[in-house]
Amino acid sequence: MLKQQARLVATFVFLADLCLVGAAFVAAHFARSELVPRFGLGSPAPALHPLVDYLPLLPLALGIWGVLLWSSGTYRSHRRVPLVREASEIARVSILAAGAFALAVWAFRLDERLFFADRISRSWIALYAVLSGLFLVTEKLTLRVVARLIRQKGLNYRTVILVGTGPTAGVVADSIVERRWWGYRLVGALSVPGERAFPDSRAAPVLGTIGDLDRIFAEQIVDDVIFAVPSRDIVCFEELVLGLQDRGVLVRYALDLLPHAHVHVTLEEIDGVPLVALATSPSGPFQMAVKRAMDLALSALLLVVAMPVIFGVAVAIKLTEGGAVLFRQRRCGMNGRTFTLYKFRTMVENAEARRLEVAHLNRMGGPVFKAPNDPRVTRLGRFLRRFSLDELPQLWNVLRGDMSLVGPRPPIPEEVARYQRWQRRRLAMKPGITCLWQVSGRNELDFDRWMALDLHYIDNWSPWLDLKILARTLPVVLSGRGAS
Repeated sequence: MLKQQARLVATFVFLADLCLVGAAFVAAHFARSELVPRFGLGSPAPALHPLVDYLPLLPLALGIWGVLLWSSGTYRSHRRVPLVREASEIARVSILAAGAFALAVWAFRLDERLFFADRISRSWIALYAVLSGLFLVTEKLTLRVVARLIRQKGLNYRTVILVGTGPTAGVVADSIVERRWWGYRLVGALSVPGERAFPDSRAAPVLGTIGDLDRIFAEQIVDDVIFAVPSRDIVCFEELVLGLQDRGVLVRYALDLLPHAHVHVTLEEIDGVPLVALATSPSGPFQMAVKRAMDLALSALLLVVAMPVIFGVAVAIKLTEGGAVLFRQRRCGMNGRTFTLYKFRTMVENAEARRLEVAHLNRMGGPVFKAPNDPRVTRLGRFLRRFSLDELPQLWNVLRGDMSLVGPRPPIPEEVARYQRWQRRRLAMKPGITCLWQVSGRNELDFDRWMALDLHYIDNWSPWLDLKILARTLPVVLSGRGAS
């Protein structure tokens, strides 16, 4: 029931958000067409077409904003999300959505179809992004203020009892008390046999033992009971859980199954059998769909824009070196799947056969080979590598789905075979053309730092992080810093 209610509330807020995005669409048009000329804001700009001419773009805008809002995770319970984080997510969504909206308009030439020779106002799109963000943040702030006013009157609170007094119970107790906006009141904790109790000075006073639960229920109202006990002891409380269910109390388990693992935990179900999913990488279907859509749109656009450069490089290789233009190599992709990676050839044609001759030049620790003055690299190849032009054919790998624009660089199978266990986790996401290593020094970094940056990317991934890495890639490439 609680889960269904939460979904209903999330759906209602989502629909309200779409209404606000639509209102921002109209408000941006009014501001750009009426307020900006009237108050002389900015440089003189041509008048906008009437709002009715812009309305055919509204479904596209709502679709883009809707997908990004839903995939951003902002529809979790507001009790557990700080306002600053929620406002930050809304700002990111507004910027991403405005960029995707502008790209879609110009890629499909919607402005020409609607307005013939005129172009859609860029300042209107910028105002749309700003106003949609302001409207949404104002709504979230209003919801929180109303919710807190209600809770100050003793409404919309849930009282909680903790079963367990170990380290996990201590973390849960501190989190509940430090984040009062969640709307939970922690009554206290009950100790269980064989468990060391945390001090009474902690957030949850110890009210007694598990045997005192009936007394606690007789003395005060309890809405939720959270079991924060070792996973091996959960089966010992089956009868107690059944009794709580008979009372209509919501029971939760604090599942600390792997206390030392960095995992994303989700609850799934197969024919009524609950499954706890422990993912080592982002796995949300909406977020992954957004990442794939960005890959397809940007890689296709970059391929078209870079086609003259690609053709020029291919001709230069053929004229100066002869032989094959492309270098093909088996690489490891997501979860170790192998694929053929394409690059412009930057070495002599028998480079792989001469690998042992230059093994002593390796300057990178670990299983990776990186030689700053590799004699197998041609003169043209050094230029291509310096500015990463040899990587351009990998845009085809992105379109095929082998790679992403942003992600850990794809290793060769021989390197993966020598990985330590913790290093293999970098294969948990699809490999990319650029990554944090690429924009943080490239070959100037040692292997362990390289691996740490890849894992940091996986643990903190978001569409916004991808955009930031892409934005940092261009100046790094143009400077040639860290290239071998």
